[in-house]
Amino acid sequence: MTPATPSFSVAEPHFAFRALAQAAARAPLGGAREGLLATLVAARLARSIVGPEPLPAAQRAARAAAARQWLGALSLAAGLRATLIQLVDATAGSEPAALRAALGKVTEVTAPHLDRKARLELDLLLRELGG
Repeated sequence: MTPATPSFSVAEPHFAFRALAQAAARAPLGGAREGLLATLVAARLARSIVGPEPLPAAQRAARAAAARQWLGALSLAAGLRATLIQLVDATAGSEPAALRAALGKVTEVTAPHLDRKARLELDLLLRELGG
């Protein structure tokens, strides 16, 4: 029998992209891993718009600018880099349609490297964004 959780205990934090992080950790060093890590960062930026406490537009814009610069330092395939930059740029804006379209493209491009659970996490985010 499992003991009851005390009322004073701290709730376990929820991490929305556990499977995506695990997929990145399992990927071989190089392009696949960097692509999955970049996808993880971009997905977390997109989640900051619809989460329980959405970030203000100014913070999203600052984070998007920093992520864009970071993406420039990675060795990514040109197609993946372009789609990730579109997603990161969309997180700074306020157009849900552009954000959904960009996330859909990133999911398509990274599909060969995603397992079923990681793909489900991105699909759930897409649904949260109204897609």
